[in-house]
Amino acid sequence: MTKPSPFRYFKTSPEIIRLVVMLYVSYPLSLRNVAGLLHERDIEIRHETVRFWWNRFGPIFAADIRRKQIERMRSLPHWRWYWDEVFVKINGITHYI
Repeated sequence: MTKPSPFRYFKTSPEIIRLVVMLYVSYPLSLRNVAGLLHERDIEIRHETVRFWWNRFGPIFAADIRRKQIERMRSLPHWRWYWDEVFVKINGITHYI
């Protein structure tokens, strides 16, 4: 069984929603600046819609990006976890972990 699309109840295309959220996240723009940029591209959108889409789809897109980064790292032949050596001072006494 496939997961239902998170965009299924929205009239706007998923590409537009992804563009809006990624513009807001990738660049230091305000909600109104994102809406203004899209207005220049003949996409009429309000700043409150940008905020709503960021709150709703931002975590989904972030999880997708994290999952793809981990998959890329695991595809490398030399992918391993390493423990670091750490010296910690507790009550004036240095401990090696």
